[in-house]
Amino acid sequence: MPKHEKSPKLKEKIAVLPDTPGVYMYFDAAGTVIYVGKAKNLKRRVSSYFNRTHDCLRTNILVRNIADMKYIVVPTEQDALNLENSMIKEYKPRYNVLLKDDKSYPWIVVTNEMYPRVFLTRQHIRDGSKYYGPYTNTAVARTVLDLISELYPVRTCRIPITPEYLKKGRGRLCLQYHIKKCRGCCTGEIDEKTYGSYIDRIRQILRGETQELMAYLRAEMERLASELRFEEAQELKQAYRLLENYRSRSVIVSQTIGDVDVFGFDDDGSNDVYVNYMHVRRGAVVRSVTLRYKRSLDESRAQLLGYAMDEIRQSFGIEFDEVIVAEVPEVEMTGVSFTIPRRGDRAKLLEVSEKNARQNRIDDLKYLERSNPEERTSRLLERMKSDFHLSELPRHIECFDNSNIQGTNPVASCVVFRDGKPAKRDYRHFNIKTVEGPDDFASMKEVLTRRYTRMMQEGQSLPQLVVVDGGKGQLSSAVEAFDEMGIRGTVALVGIAKRLEEIYFPGDSVPLYIDKNSETLRVVQHLRDEAHRFGITHHRNRRSKSALVGELDGIKGIGPRTAEALLVHFKSVKRLREASEADIAAVIGPAKAKIVASALQQTQ
Repeated sequence: MPKHEKSPKLKEKIAVLPDTPGVYMYFDAAGTVIYVGKAKNLKRRVSSYFNRTHDCLRTNILVRNIADMKYIVVPTEQDALNLENSMIKEYKPRYNVLLKDDKSYPWIVVTNEMYPRVFLTRQHIRDGSKYYGPYTNTAVARTVLDLISELYPVRTCRIPITPEYLKKGRGRLCLQYHIKKCRGCCTGEIDEKTYGSYIDRIRQILRGETQELMAYLRAEMERLASELRFEEAQELKQAYRLLENYRSRSVIVSQTIGDVDVFGFDDDGSNDVYVNYMHVRRGAVVRSVTLRYKRSLDESRAQLLGYAMDEIRQSFGIEFDEVIVAEVPEVEMTGVSFTIPRRGDRAKLLEVSEKNARQNRIDDLKYLERSNPEERTSRLLERMKSDFHLSELPRHIECFDNSNIQGTNPVASCVVFRDGKPAKRDYRHFNIKTVEGPDDFASMKEVLTRRYTRMMQEGQSLPQLVVVDGGKGQLSSAVEAFDEMGIRGTVALVGIAKRLEEIYFPGDSVPLYIDKNSETLRVVQHLRDEAHRFGITHHRNRRSKSALVGELDGIKGIGPRTAEALLVHFKSVKRLREASEADIAAVIGPAKAKIVASALQQTQ
């Protein structure tokens, strides 16, 4: 089917969408929100609108009217569902199905009364009651309520119980009391303190601390099973499984927070700093904006946060009340309280804001790399220059590794990277000539001396960075070679230890540990792995050659040239032994092939 055409702007935005849960918003040419949707995978879901013609006419019309899009990433699919619901109510997009009764997701409320009630509701009344949720799965909410009623005998009647009501003695014990589902609140049979302890434990469960509830369910299942009441045990088992999948509160929507503003930072130490702003209205995120700042005078995070708050206030006309931040900004704002959360809903909201700021950085980097491939190279080299404290960009890097088995056929390899990528035509092998036995340190010194003495004699440009594989010992030998050649200080030199990815610098006994996710470390690991692979390959070839030459040495009528021809063709003694006389004859002729085949057969 034909695809819907996307504008270049939309193509670029869709190309860098993350594969994470989130909510996306489509805008028409006038900048109006025309559709809000949720997605388990943002990239896959948004792309699906444009890669085919839809059966629904309304959807095709929607796609034709999309001029721009924005999105907000969230931790889970459930959070995306909650956020979609709140944003549809806020913007009332033209192409969304809007419920006429504006029905919301249900909450569990603990009322603000002398003897609180606990029940399910879709209405939020600001009377001091506590609301928990929302629950996207009503069956889970009802299961939680049923189990709470089994655990704690809370009242279900709507009688407005007050001290005055109890004094008048008008209460009458009902059926709930007689079946032990209520402790007689309306007649004062249970005191307020004891009843309050029940409510405290119920609040603990509703806050997500469900360990007690899970333990109770398991014990009840085992008890019913031991009494052979398998049907009832199965019902509790189903409730237990529902509870396992239950998340008591949404990170994105929470009536425990109300109206707040959140500013999340993403600062990786570079000049570019991203600040995400989220406006939370009645516990729901209704706006998310990410600002990008470029440091010019090494401004602090607190300064940049102050700039961001001022810009948001002027752009959207927002008056801040409570602002959730990771640190207090350098800005004077009368009547504004700053909260630095360590745990709870506010901390989770701050985490989501920081995640959106970080995602915007990733999107920008991907866009730059797609539009300008040189941008990634420049960024990578700048990062390596900073990590290794270099005076210039490491456009030319070389890495050395030794290979020998019990001192036999010692070789070394040199791999070359240019602009962060392998330049395989410049790779070099070295057969160790002056070192006797398995002496890796002396071998490294010999190879470096031969390599850079020749390059200087031929007038070739030296690399900006040399990496030796092996840590402090190998690095010391390399320093000696550089000192003797007079290039220490001209060419940067580091060593990489094999076990812990430690980077050693000359004269410094304390290694550098680069971030495991750093591009610098990935390049160095790639260098080391390439040098090891290239060296091992050459070492195996030398061993095979030595074995083959030794196997053929002394066979009358077989000289060095014939042995060399067999080595080039068969590569190893094993392959030569497995070859037929006709195969050997195709290389060296029938007469010599007969001699070789006969000799190999006698030595088996």
